[in-house]
Amino acid sequence: QVQLVESGGGLVQPGGSLRLSCAASGRIFSINAMGWFRQAPGKEREFVATIRWSGGDTIYADSVKGRFIIFRDSDKIAVYLQMNSLKPEDTAVYYCNAGIVVDYFGIEYDYWGQGTQVTVSS
Repeated sequence: QVQLVESGGGLVQPGGSLRLSCAASGRIFSINAMGWFRQAPGKEREFVATIRWSGGDTIYADSVKGRFIIFRDSDKIAVYLQMNSLKPEDTAVYYCNAGIVVDYFGIEYDYWGQGTQVTVSS
């Protein structure tokens, strides 16, 4: 079993910054990628950013490019989302996501964290 535990959400004023963290634990053979999604009230869950575990290639949603940075710590098996220049429209529950291989068969499974609330408001 694999667990993803997020932290770092909260209330911040427009223009402010927050850093989200997501730590993975459990039966992990290898990681293909980890990333972040978000879901605002009344909206569908949407992609925010992802990072390939090997090589560190990153992809961002257009709405966060230039403001958010995703990075990883391989030793801690953790991924982070540095969010700068936050806007009210960034308000959402942010979910950590990971594509993890749990054994030598090489099948990737998709895991989700419990979510952390980010509220951008004055």
